[in-house]
Amino acid sequence: QVHVVESGGGLVQAGGSLRLSCAASGRTFSSYGVGWFRQAPGKEREFVAAISRIGALTYYQDSVKGRFTISRDNAKNTVYLRMNSLKPEDTALYYCAAAQSGRIGRYGNEYDYWGQGTQVTVSS
Repeated sequence: QVHVVESGGGLVQAGGSLRLSCAASGRTFSSYGVGWFRQAPGKEREFVAAISRIGALTYYQDSVKGRFTISRDNAKNTVYLRMNSLKPEDTALYYCAAAQSGRIGRYGNEYDYWGQGTQVTVSS
């Protein structure tokens, strides 16, 4: 079992950058696939990005490609989401999720453990 906690959210102007962190407990974190999801008010949760166990594979939603970068440091049990060129439509509660299977995907039911989220607000 793993416990994940997100941090790094905040208020930023359009065009700005933020780096989110997902810190995990457990010595087997490197065996988990990890994804980032987000949910804006009144909208369904959507997939943002995912990274495989050792970081060899990454996967992005089309709207964030070229702007967001997911990475991981298994020695620190942490996954990062670097977000550049932020837009007001990126405003949402961002969640980190870990998949015990080790696989990655774009659907929430592929992940077993979720954090409480960190709020990102982009002003125009």
